[in-house]
This record gives sequence, C-alpha cells and structure tokens, in this order.
Amino acid sequence: MTQVINRRTLLAGVAGVGLAGAVAADAGAQAAVKGGKPLRVALLNDIVNFDPHQFSSQNASIMRNLYDTLIEYDDAGKPIPALASSFAIAPDNLSCTVVLRAGVTFHSGAPLTSADLDATLKKANDPKTGKNVYPTMGVVKDWTVVDPKTVRLNFKAKVPDRQVTDLLQFMFVIAADTTDSAETKVNGTGPFTVAERVLGQRMRLVANPKYWRAKQPVLSEVIYTIFSDDDSAAAALESKAVDMIFGGGARAAVRLRNAGYHLWQGQGQLVQVFRINTNMGPFRNEKFRQAFNYLLDRAAILRVGYAGLGEVTALPWAPASPAADRSYDKTYAFDLKKGEALLKASGLSPAEMNDWKLLASGSSQDAVAISQIVQGTLKKVGIDIQLEIKQGSEYVDALLGGKFSATFGGVGNVQKFPTRITTNSIYRTVNNPVLGNPNPHKAYVAAIARVESAFGTADVKAAYAALNKALVESAFGIATNTYDVFLTVAAKNVGGFTKDLDSLLVLRTLGFTS
Repeated sequence: MTQVINRRTLLAGVAGVGLAGAVAADAGAQAAVKGGKPLRVALLNDIVNFDPHQFSSQNASIMRNLYDTLIEYDDAGKPIPALASSFAIAPDNLSCTVVLRAGVTFHSGAPLTSADLDATLKKANDPKTGKNVYPTMGVVKDWTVVDPKTVRLNFKAKVPDRQVTDLLQFMFVIAADTTDSAETKVNGTGPFTVAERVLGQRMRLVANPKYWRAKQPVLSEVIYTIFSDDDSAAAALESKAVDMIFGGGARAAVRLRNAGYHLWQGQGQLVQVFRINTNMGPFRNEKFRQAFNYLLDRAAILRVGYAGLGEVTALPWAPASPAADRSYDKTYAFDLKKGEALLKASGLSPAEMNDWKLLASGSSQDAVAISQIVQGTLKKVGIDIQLEIKQGSEYVDALLGGKFSATFGGVGNVQKFPTRITTNSIYRTVNNPVLGNPNPHKAYVAAIARVESAFGTADVKAAYAALNKALVESAFGIATNTYDVFLTVAAKNVGGFTKDLDSLLVLRTLGFTS
C-alpha cells in the first residue's frame, strides 16, 4: 500500500538541508579559479569500467565526475543534499524517505525520477550486479516508490543514522535504461560526459552543459593520460606536459611537494591489508594465518611503501572509525618469536609453509616494495617464497577472482560505519569472490551482524570489540598501516580542490588560478 507522506515533516527531517547549503560548501573552493583550457591529468591506472557501483581504486578518477550520489558529506562529516533534495529517517529507524531534486537531468536529457532510483536500487540489491554497493544494501528489506520524486527505503531492522547516511552517500544513481549496460555506457547526472576513450592510453571528458549545480563545472574539458609508473608521470608534470597527477605514490608525491608543487591529501584514508585466501595451501590453517599478525613489519612497510604518510595499525580502521582500538597495535606488534611460536603450533611442515607465492601488482612500485619487505622478513623464520608479479588487468582479475594465496591491497570505507568494510572484496560476508559463499569465517559474519543490530552505548561498544576479536582470530586480512589514497600533486596554478570523504577525484570545482 502506498503511504501518504507529510511533506512538511519530510522537509524538516534530520537532513532537510536545501541546495544553498551544498553550493556554499563549494563556493570558496572555486572562487579564485577559472577554466579556459583543458586540465591535463596523469593517471597511474586506466579505469576498469564505467559502472559507478564498482568501487575499484582504478575508478576513483571518474565516479564523482560522471555520476552524482543521493547525498554527500561536508568537511565535518555532516550529510548535505545532492540528488536527494532532502531525506528523513523515521523516528523508529526502520525506514528512510528520500525526495529527489527537481530539475536534474541525465546526460541523455531525460529527467531524474523515482523510476531511475528504483532501477538503481534493484541493480544494487542484486548480488550479480550490485558489486561493492550490494553488501551495503543488506540492511534494506524493500522500498516503495511513493510518487515520481519520492522513494521510501524500508529496513529489515532498526538501522543507526550513520549507517543510513552512508548508504545514501554510497548510492550513485544510474538512468533506468542503462543500469544493465553501466559498465560500457555512461548515462549519469554528473558534471562531465565522456567524449573519447582510448583503452589503456587516454580519456577525454567534456562539461555537461545542463549540470544541475550552478556555475559548475568550471572546466570545459579534462584530458586523462595513463602513465605506467610514478616516475614517468612526475616527469610529465615537471616538464609541464600535464597539470596534475592523481593516484600517484607517496614517495613521488613527497619529492614533488618538496620541489614546490601542491600536494593534496584527501579525507578518506585506506588501510593496507595483507589479504589471505583461506582456501589456498597453508593458509587453510588458522594458526599459520594468525602468525602473520606478528610477522608483518608494519613500521617498515609504512616507511618504505608510503614515505611515512600514514599510521601503523593492526586493525583495518582509519583513526576516525568508531571501531578503532589502538591497543591492538601494541598487542600485535611485530614480533618474530611470537610469529614463530604460532608457525610451530600450526603443525605444518616446512615444505607446506613454503607452498605458496605472494601476488604483487607490477603496476605499483609501492606494492612491489612492501611485498619484498615481507619476503625478506619471512626468510628469517624459514619461509622462502617467491613473488608473483602481474600487471594491470591481469592483477585485478586475480585479485577479484580469488586467484591468489596472499597479496597486499588497500581497503576503503574504513572511516565510516564499521560494516561498510564489507564493501571490500575480501571482507564481504555474502558472495565473497575470494573466500566463497557462504563465507567460511562464521565468527566474523556473526560479528558484522551484531554491529548492525547494536543500539545503545554498551551494546555498540561490545559489538565493536567482538568484531575486532573476530578479525584478528580469523586472520584472513592482516592490516598493516593507514595511508592517504589518491594523492593529488598539481602545478601551482591549479586550484579549487574540493574535499571528498572518500578522497575520490572531484573535478567540478577545479580550475586554474592564472
């Protein structure tokens, strides 16, 4: 049955902030910049595809530029409207009603309506098509299209406010007629459209002339060029062949900063995680896996891989996460003797312990460097393994397809509601592409469910504690350090940077100061 919505109550809800609030947040960022010429951006990786629900790090350069989400977060973490002109969480936390903004059109020219959000939600709620958004949809029972501009999300149980806003902030809306072809066809509401793409080489974006945010984008054209490594991208910046590098490594970024270039660090830190396929070789053994809580030299990994830009952590949380517990950093500090004791307790023979390779991305100098650190450390305890280096899409296929024994990979959403970690492939509780379905780590799955159902200070604290315990004991992902993802280094005449909670590239306010 369709529910009658009291519109006055809705617009005065917990996040009933008007468009003026969103525009004001950007005004200062774009006040002193202008367009007039293309912005040339160096990328270290080509995009995987155009689907905004695939939160691969390689897609970070396009997501907020081709598509918009229902809401965004400001610098203080407060939700502000985007495609949703307002939303209201019910007093019982069992539903949330979203009103879509009027006057928004897709790149095709079609107006944004509830039918598009309905189709987007169906895609997100399908384990075959929802990709990284699918786990976040786990709290949603169903939804009701109330009218052409209003949709009500109904939850399976009470959902904390922040978990609701994280869901809305995660929801990039796709036109209803392209949800099935989102990987190859772009039809979003974002500030730019794709004018040209040469696979593995370059991509050209042009401004959306009907973009709904006033006076945005500032630039009329952006040209992405794919570089094979940090050094070649840095050389291009220094020779003025490009204006900006997005997604480069920390060491190159620090060097360029010291040479006078702008270094922009986003808000959304990632956590580097030693990902373990518990279906492979010696990693089937729990004690063997747990040994790696002590066998990873986190300080060396941070220093060599990230030029010290970050913090050591034994849990997969950024410092701002409510689940962060720094006591684990001391409890599971680098300790070869404790690691060796667990290796002995595993009962595995030396031959069994050596029966695996460490997968590394050849496209990332940092990944290779930290893999070599681990390789050297393991030799000290009698484990002599080889690196398996794969390039580009070959590495991504192995990573997302579970075709590895162990590898390093960053995980995101670790500064938000704790269960958002399940958007990462290795941490998914359902349809995990590495560990399989059902997820074999029952204590971890139960801990995630407990966090999602916890209300009240004592229950929430206990739920976070149970989750952290399950993470270190199941040991399918061993955290090493936080790091600033998607570092941006730019020429002095580039300005108008907009902070993004996830550190995604936001082009709509960028321009030139001279």
